[in-house]
Amino acid sequence: MTEPIFFEGAMTLSAAEICELTGAVAREGDALDRRISGIAALDQAGPHELAFMAGARYAGELGLLRAGICLVAPRFAAEVPARTVALIVDDPYRAFVTVAQTLFPDSLRSSFAFAGEHVSPGAFVHPAARLEPEVQVGQGAVIGEGAEIGAHSLIAPGAVIGPGVRIGRHCAIGAGTSIVNALIGDHVTVHAGCRIGQDGFGYVSSAAGHTKVPQVGRVIIQDRVEIGANTTIDRGGVRDTVIGEGSKIDNLVQIGHNVSIGRHCLVVAQCGVSGSVTLEDFVVLGGQVGIADHVTIGEGAQVGAQSGVMNDIPPGERWFGYPAMPGRAYFRHIAARRSSRPRRAFPAAAGREEE
Repeated sequence: MTEPIFFEGAMTLSAAEICELTGAVAREGDALDRRISGIAALDQAGPHELAFMAGARYAGELGLLRAGICLVAPRFAAEVPARTVALIVDDPYRAFVTVAQTLFPDSLRSSFAFAGEHVSPGAFVHPAARLEPEVQVGQGAVIGEGAEIGAHSLIAPGAVIGPGVRIGRHCAIGAGTSIVNALIGDHVTVHAGCRIGQDGFGYVSSAAGHTKVPQVGRVIIQDRVEIGANTTIDRGGVRDTVIGEGSKIDNLVQIGHNVSIGRHCLVVAQCGVSGSVTLEDFVVLGGQVGIADHVTIGEGAQVGAQSGVMNDIPPGERWFGYPAMPGRAYFRHIAARRSSRPRRAFPAAAGREEE
């Protein structure tokens, strides 16, 4: 049985074309007509593949490099073997990504593609739904009454688009996703298994039990947002839950009702964002960050992995720990804890008995 290749390169590129794409400069004497058709890791790349090397920790691998072309920072260019074309650029990884996007454009969208009918015979599209040209709807997908889907968007198999939902143009909605009570902009990617627009977790508690609070808001997802697999985004209770333009949310993230996430934020896997939290523009949350309700995190702030945020964070600051605190205070705290630990006394090694 042959191994399948899930992403085939769309073209080949020469060293000269890569220089034009990235602004790289070839090492003196290296051939600009060398061509590559794929990409690979530094230690696995072959003669027809592109690799990159940016950090000193990988410098020892350069002597064994067999890649056809390698993007490399200036200080390492001389160490690239003569059999590999060295293209010198200040940020090799960013240049590598630019080339990879050119070679593998299909990797940037859902892996589902449909031949023939744009709407699969196994899909259900309500007669009152409106689909613009070139929309693709996969087997088993359901599109509800009054839903609107923009041109060139893809609804993968098993996805459910609720009544009145609006999805913009050039979007990709992953398999098994459900979207209700939501308005979605253009060029949005929602990966498989997401749940968007269900009611938030809101109750009024008393001795008699817990009374459910009606959740009557929406989810607003602006242009060029990407949402990872199995993430949940609750609709607003009394106002909308908003995900700002260009923000990227990883897999397995929980976003509560009334949350406002600004533009170009990064939220890494397994974060939990409680209701009515505000993330201003360009905020970064590391993995497994938990945020208490009604907290505001200022523009450009960063929160370290597994931190527990219970207070507002000013713009531009870096906070760590549980409970989270400013970076300098956190590292002082860690240093103090280490210095206060009692040293263990080890008994002297017993001498071997003489026979």
